[in-house]
Amino acid sequence: MLTTKEEFHAFIAAHPLFFIATQDARQPRVRAIMMHKVDENGIVFTTGKNKDFYKQLRANPNVELCFYGNNMQIRVTGTATEIDDDLAMKQEIVSSRPFMLSWIESVGYEFMGVFRISNAKATCWSMDAPLTRKRFITLFE
Repeated sequence: MLTTKEEFHAFIAAHPLFFIATQDARQPRVRAIMMHKVDENGIVFTTGKNKDFYKQLRANPNVELCFYGNNMQIRVTGTATEIDDDLAMKQEIVSSRPFMLSWIESVGYEFMGVFRISNAKATCWSMDAPLTRKRFITLFE
């Protein structure tokens, strides 16, 4: 089981695909997203501003993320804050994901929404110890 902030960060970095739950009116919505990075400031990911996902994040930034790997599940509850004015971050994301280049060339960076999860706490669950009591640690303030 993971017990420190550093262990949680390492696990998240090693398993960049996560599921994120948002709220659409009264209906929960879940989708898989590829994280760009995790650091001491939070978890960074992107989406298109034309998507329902973007609109849901803007309307209600409270989210829950779920990372899975090695028979372990990490749930992160936090706030999604748009960091839209960071062109360098957008360029970094596109350079790490070549499939996005043609999209950016046709519509520009202004259609790219970048978010950081902050004010987050996390808990770990493992198939190896399924009855362990749930404990939360603060990941990002």
